[in-house]
Amino acid sequence: MSTKPAVLVTGASSGIGATYADRFARRGHDLVLVARDGQRLEALADRLRREAGIAVDVVQADLTVEADLARVEARLREDARIGVLVNNAGAAVLGPFVDQNSGPLAALIALNVTALTRLANAAAPRFVRAGTGAIINIGSVVGLAPELGMSVYGATKAFVLYLSQGLHLELGPKGVHVQAVLPAATRTEIWERSGADVNTLDNVMEVGELVDAALVGFDRRETVTIPPLPDAGQWSAYEAGRQAMLPNLGRPHAAERYRAA
Repeated sequence: MSTKPAVLVTGASSGIGATYADRFARRGHDLVLVARDGQRLEALADRLRREAGIAVDVVQADLTVEADLARVEARLREDARIGVLVNNAGAAVLGPFVDQNSGPLAALIALNVTALTRLANAAAPRFVRAGTGAIINIGSVVGLAPELGMSVYGATKAFVLYLSQGLHLELGPKGVHVQAVLPAATRTEIWERSGADVNTLDNVMEVGELVDAALVGFDRRETVTIPPLPDAGQWSAYEAGRQAMLPNLGRPHAAERYRAA
């Protein structure tokens, strides 16, 4: 058993989650792998135990099912070995908003927003008590860009960014690192599951490159990591513009520009 903190990864059976599991295993961390596909989880766990010599627990769970989500919450609250949460499980619903229906949208929000929030909330108090720990939340650049036309999916990812930034301000001074990772299009199974062919898309990043870049940001203790963004100054300018507005957002009277007819 490793002396390093164990890492719990959701959505770990493939794609970004499986790659995070691989990379943390190679860093010498024991793992708790969570996903719906138990057979694929077991195959990944067997490989990582053999190749990295670490301990791996498998938790088959659908995080949109209350009982399953509650089991993973309990594991995060009670297992003191777990010191890193990778909130990766997520889904997408493609197509125009007017063509979508309530069932898939509710499931999307349940996974991308509700489950992610509840798992972070389950882990954070214990991390704060220990004075150490990390939460990695997988967002998306779509959360910054309504122009891309994925309104509900993008809104869930905007929530992930906001939550991560808020938790950074609250938990960072208490020793807990919170990172939001914002990928662009990445070659994972999320496209097939949402009815799209990833091979028809341009500028798709390979998943290994995405996770390796995200871990560079993690090691640097970045709050927001955007692997495809070449100029970090653009994000700094974006944040500076937002913060420049803050003193003007709590005024007791309407701005002069709204007083004219």
